[in-house]
Amino acid sequence: MSSAALVGLLSASLILLAGGAGSALAFARQFDLCRRMAHGLAVCGTVLVLILGFAGLIGNSFELSLPQILPLAGGLALGLDRLSAFFLFLIGVGVIPSTLFAIGYTRHYKQEQASMGCALNIFVASMVLVVLSRHVLTFLVFWETMSLASYFLVMTEKESDETRSAGWLYMVMTHAGLACLLIGFLAMLQATGSSMMHEWAGAEGVDPGVRSVIFLVMAAGFLSKAGAIPFHIWLPRAHPAAPSHVSAMMSGVMIKLGVYGLIRIGFEWLSPGPAWWGILILIVGAVSAVLGVLYALIDADLKRLLAYSSVESIGVILLGVGAGLVFRSYDLGSLAALALMAALYHSLNHAVFKSLLFLGAGSVLHATGTRNIEEMGGLLKRMPQTGAFFLIGSLAISAMPPFNGFISEWLTFQSLLLSFRIPEQIFNLVFALSIAALALTAGLAAACFVRAFGITFLALPRAQRAGRAHEADPAMRIAMGLFALACLAFGVAPVLVLRVLSGAVTGFLGSGPDLSFNWTSVSAAGEFAGIAPLWVALILALLMLAAWRGLRLFGANFNRRYYETWGCGRARQSADFEYTAAAFAHPFKRVFAVLYRPVQETEIEAHPESRYFVKTITYRNESRSIIEDSIYVPIGRTVRRLAARARRVQSGNVHGYLLYILAALLTLLLFAK
Repeated sequence: MSSAALVGLLSASLILLAGGAGSALAFARQFDLCRRMAHGLAVCGTVLVLILGFAGLIGNSFELSLPQILPLAGGLALGLDRLSAFFLFLIGVGVIPSTLFAIGYTRHYKQEQASMGCALNIFVASMVLVVLSRHVLTFLVFWETMSLASYFLVMTEKESDETRSAGWLYMVMTHAGLACLLIGFLAMLQATGSSMMHEWAGAEGVDPGVRSVIFLVMAAGFLSKAGAIPFHIWLPRAHPAAPSHVSAMMSGVMIKLGVYGLIRIGFEWLSPGPAWWGILILIVGAVSAVLGVLYALIDADLKRLLAYSSVESIGVILLGVGAGLVFRSYDLGSLAALALMAALYHSLNHAVFKSLLFLGAGSVLHATGTRNIEEMGGLLKRMPQTGAFFLIGSLAISAMPPFNGFISEWLTFQSLLLSFRIPEQIFNLVFALSIAALALTAGLAAACFVRAFGITFLALPRAQRAGRAHEADPAMRIAMGLFALACLAFGVAPVLVLRVLSGAVTGFLGSGPDLSFNWTSVSAAGEFAGIAPLWVALILALLMLAAWRGLRLFGANFNRRYYETWGCGRARQSADFEYTAAAFAHPFKRVFAVLYRPVQETEIEAHPESRYFVKTITYRNESRSIIEDSIYVPIGRTVRRLAARARRVQSGNVHGYLLYILAALLTLLLFAK
């Protein structure tokens, strides 16, 4: 495909997205038309983005410079390479079904239709332009546009105190990350003398010490957008506050742009770097994976549980990125490519199964009006298709074959296990601990989603709103079905992804991964390890069919029989006897109490007639975040103390303000000399 055709595809997609934003404002008073036009054009525009990404993955590229656009920012400079193409493809995969879901999901948003539709189209367009940016100011302009658009989407239900608090925290964290990126970009500008990012490759002539400082600062900026620990605190607040299709796009797509930036600085702009860069990312990834799944395991808010799970998944992705950086520093190109491929594959898989889970949570919220899984139960009978899709997403994120999460986590394990080729024993120890962290994360993730699915969909309804639940709209079910189909396809036939990923990683790093694959098997490092996902899927299907057929042969009765559920000797079975989410999580709270830091309170209200009879007993066992208590609470306390002291300067006296201005001017003149 020619460069002109690629630019035409990009232009058409941006025109459609701009049309979606404009139509949302133009038809603001016609709610149904506004909803359909804004989201319909967003779907069409993103389909073209998906096609553009696929075209780039198979080797097409372009460079585009338009100095007349954004002249104050040095002009618009865009380009497509293999890495950009992969993230364009990821954007398309994550956004198309989520936006289709929004057509049915946003019916009850009336007054917010115009602002939501406009912000969503701008959000998608800015993400596309971020991964295509080739100029520093172009990148920063669209990065900030993406952040602001997502902020307005988070603030859709701004009447809620929870939403306003989440929006404020998200804005603070995203601009703290932007400040880090500004510092890093300015340092690169000064060190290289160029504002074109593709000219930074290798950062020739930059002092190693300065290079490391730039890496740390820019990594902090990108990791804050990715939601890695300790920069994660905005995720469990912003994702529950946002509409569910927005949560799916933010978690499934937007946070991956932080990974995109980290890959750029580690493997291209500042490469090659010392091994400790990769070790640092490995440690951040291991801590994020373990703590993320631990906090997801105890949360009763379904969307906040999924947000913490996104922290865990970002940790798994960072394990691959960190391993790749270490291998690259030791000139082990094929292993670096294998680790990076594992990270990219898991990024794509996470975009699929986490978006599916958020859409499933949105369907549940739409049907019940609550995010608290303690008030759910029995939804599988009332929402069978949503329950089936949520189960598929739960199996995929728990790395169960034959779904996609299994393949990418298997690749991550293999890249970490191959660390014995690194001569440094201390680094081998870090890799061993990372393997242990990944294994622990996999087990805890399975427990987490057994709890999430079981408490939400099985047993009896624990509240009237759960008993009145209904199945989702057709558009919502179609969107979830597309994601569920992708979970199965990417797991049963990973060659569909590995073939294009192998070419993309080879084109980006200059060396191919130590991986061989075909339609039936995948092998890492020759004979080191292998898996046959298609055969695994066929064997599982045959075992299920054999079990069903065997029961029929032995005379099992498959006819529907109506009878009361066995109540374990109780006269009447009710929801009061069910296993709760709190009870499920209690053993984990006891084992990991040092991390959860639980606060237990018991309140007993005596009967008004006699203090010897109890009227009510209220028991609370709330957990706290060790990261927030150790880092952010002291920072907040310090900021408030300094703000109280600075308030004295704001005296209201005009003469005092003039004195401040004079002092500032004299200081600037002194430094100017």
